[in-house]
Amino acid sequence: MTAMSAELHRLKTSAELALADAFATAKPTLPGDPAAVALRETAFGHFAAAGLPHRQVEDWKYTDLRTLMRDAKPLASPPDADVKARALGAGRILAGVDCRRVIVVNGAFVPELSDLGGLESGLTIGSMAQALAQGDRFVSAHIGKAAPAGDVAVSLNTALMGDGLVVRVAKGANVARPLHIVSVTAGDTAIASFVRNLIVVEDGGRASLVESHEGPAGVDYQVNTACDLVIGEGAEVDYLKITTEGSGALHVATLMASIGARARLKDLSFTTGGAVVRNQRLLRFEGVGGFAGIRGASLLKGRQHADVTVVADHRAGQCQSQELFKAVLDGDARSVFQGRITVHPQAQKTDARMMTRALLLSETAEAISKPELEIFADDVQCGHGATTGALDGQLKFYLMARGIPAKEAETLLIQAFIGEAIDGVEHVGLREALMDATAAWLAGRG
Repeated sequence: MTAMSAELHRLKTSAELALADAFATAKPTLPGDPAAVALRETAFGHFAAAGLPHRQVEDWKYTDLRTLMRDAKPLASPPDADVKARALGAGRILAGVDCRRVIVVNGAFVPELSDLGGLESGLTIGSMAQALAQGDRFVSAHIGKAAPAGDVAVSLNTALMGDGLVVRVAKGANVARPLHIVSVTAGDTAIASFVRNLIVVEDGGRASLVESHEGPAGVDYQVNTACDLVIGEGAEVDYLKITTEGSGALHVATLMASIGARARLKDLSFTTGGAVVRNQRLLRFEGVGGFAGIRGASLLKGRQHADVTVVADHRAGQCQSQELFKAVLDGDARSVFQGRITVHPQAQKTDARMMTRALLLSETAEAISKPELEIFADDVQCGHGATTGALDGQLKFYLMARGIPAKEAETLLIQAFIGEAIDGVEHVGLREALMDATAAWLAGRG
């Protein structure tokens, strides 16, 4: 009797096939020297082998991109004058804040729309596409170095990255004025953009950075954005990411942060827009005494789906990571929080904690929390917690008993709930702008 064997092949989805075609077509025109070309090939090879992440991939169990991403939109073309004109009003959420605005339209850095005059001492801002094309050694030394092995979203971004920003804060420089990177999708056509930013804050540097994303309502465009953030020894970074994408958008964002000795990172992700949003915050503690305060605030309604996935990888001792994520959900909205803290054997005296809280405003809203601890050291303090529930009826009654109408009482309670996360933003103007955006969302509940 002859043994029979059959090799099983996974059928590729239409989106996966379209992405393969897009890479093959765009490859000759994508910026990069031979080293960048090899990096792209390796990254796309990983994507081709793994495919879009799905529910059987543990880290993507609750955000099944193979199902949610039914097709792949064509790659964005360089913006013309009409598209640039449509982007002129972008970034209004921070209109009242004194920021240096740098504009990225449909995935392309647009210097003529950006505020590049009179840069602070020690601050340089350039184009990622130009740096890749020139084989910039500074970029090649840092890009992808903190990327996690096996992350398909990052691999796809690396393969198809077109443009973005290269920001450098020199050793000891203090950039007090916030740098606002405005990423806008403009036009009426559904497109896909792959933006890659590299931000390096060298030893002892100080910077406040804001990244915002927006686009047209009713257009099912797609955004895959990634940022390599390198924080040198003793440096300090305040980072704010605002997602107000259009109602039909699919948005996947990855922050890969390398945190040096005694460095400090404060990060807040604020989400109100997009049909499907996944924010990945991947932190690697490289030096002794590093600190990261990671927070999130999501305000969701309708059928919105927002996933926050945080990985804190403690590789050095005496580091702290503190995580607090708040979600307010109305209608049929769904929030996902996945947090993993990994403490390596050499990372003694680590202090790592995470908390997620969800407030459900309807009976059909859903909140999922999945905290994980992987501890391989014995002298540590680590913990996690999660709560999900409705508004406190007693507190609402207390406010109403003092003459506050029911609707206003609910608004005050929700603002207090979400404000705990927003209060971590040190810049007064940014903090007030986020509270104003929260109030506007609440006013739109009807």
